[in-house]
Amino acid sequence: MTTIWIDGALGPLDAARPSAVAHTLHYGVGVFEGVRAYAREQGADGEGAVFRLDDHLLRLDRSARVCSIALPFTQAELKAACLEVLAANDFTEAYLRPVAWQDDGTLSGLGSDPPVHVAIIPSAWGAYLGDEALAKGIRCKLSAFRRGGHGSFFARAKINGQYVASVLAKREALRAGYDEALMCDDAGFVCEGTGENMFLVRDGVLITPPEDASILPGITRDTVLTLARDAQEQLALREVREQRVTRDLLLTADEVFLTGTAAEVTPVREIDGITIGAGARGPVTAVLQSMFFDVVRGRRAMHDGWLTPLSPAPQ
Repeated sequence: MTTIWIDGALGPLDAARPSAVAHTLHYGVGVFEGVRAYAREQGADGEGAVFRLDDHLLRLDRSARVCSIALPFTQAELKAACLEVLAANDFTEAYLRPVAWQDDGTLSGLGSDPPVHVAIIPSAWGAYLGDEALAKGIRCKLSAFRRGGHGSFFARAKINGQYVASVLAKREALRAGYDEALMCDDAGFVCEGTGENMFLVRDGVLITPPEDASILPGITRDTVLTLARDAQEQLALREVREQRVTRDLLLTADEVFLTGTAAEVTPVREIDGITIGAGARGPVTAVLQSMFFDVVRGRRAMHDGWLTPLSPAPQ
């Protein structure tokens, strides 16, 4: 059985079951993160490292603050807990799900503020959209489900209840034979996938929706933007740009790819039956994907500050 970290101690997965009357179960007010640890091919520890752990835990804290949830653990305590639960399960490579929910075992109304519980659950995940997808690309469907607007939605926070539309859009896409859904805002601009940010390449320009769009400003998104700007000349890009994306711009792109902790860097070969570019992973996508995996696996030393080793380096 998987060992998890819950409310300050290691325990079995069953220990994390909330009650049937948990406030978060009924009203969706809870927050979570997705974090990955990777086996390192180079590095002092020779084992593995968690990618951008501090950034993920900072976003968890900010998501909680948006919901007026006071996390009962510090960032340092949660960081130590992530490393502890990986070691307890003997994981070098894993997906981590920190989650905070509210539950006092009583059924209460909308205005109640029950105690906060925190768990960190490790899973042996591979490629979220499949190993073949990383090489050959996926098929996407533009969904009728909308990404929430800023007037009624906290785009920068990972709040449990905000993922209902994403779940329904994903299910709809899978039923229709696609791999993933892409969601627009109420003005018709394409924002992101159900759990991924979106990039496109057209006429030598790398484009992604800006942070003030209805998107989650993802940590992998920021990583790819950083790598692209560092290697703009190598990638033969005239510009790296953040701008609103219309459907016709997306459908006439030379390349499209999705990014996320789960999805990593996944090419898109088709949208709504329209072939993107050559219908395969494009050259810019291929280089950025390779650079990303070089970074997370410790083969590229320029961004080692993004890696938290699973075991301390020898003194």
